[in-house]
Amino acid sequence: MQKSYRAPNPGDNRTWYHIDAKDVSLGRLAVVAANKLRAKDLATFDPSVDAGAFVIVTNAALVKLTGKKEEQKEYQRYSGFRGGRKTFTAAEMRASHPDRMIAEAVWGMLPKNNIARKMMTRLKVFAGAEHTHTAQKPVEIKL
Repeated sequence: MQKSYRAPNPGDNRTWYHIDAKDVSLGRLAVVAANKLRAKDLATFDPSVDAGAFVIVTNAALVKLTGKKEEQKEYQRYSGFRGGRKTFTAAEMRASHPDRMIAEAVWGMLPKNNIARKMMTRLKVFAGAEHTHTAQKPVEIKL
């Protein structure tokens, strides 16, 4: 007979994790962050239950891009109006909004549904080395 387990409750205390993005490849960082947000590393993983952790990423401006991605990788935004599409290279994005580079990479690795939108609110990305969540005592993840 299989033992049942108590399904994770969204009201449970969630673990906080801290990832330092300095000299870490963008894709490898995004995989770890997405798995923590989805709780795929837990034995009680269920894709329909939001039981993931909070993830803090610091030094987003120092994340590493390999090859020629700094000049060739493009990000785009669309305002909704005709002719409202704007494209940016990774270098321009790093200069203006380095936190969005990581957020878009993580978003690309999550399912596109209501649960994933809620997960993205638990991703906290900071361009510098300081963050405002020291009171939560985040667990350090080494990459």
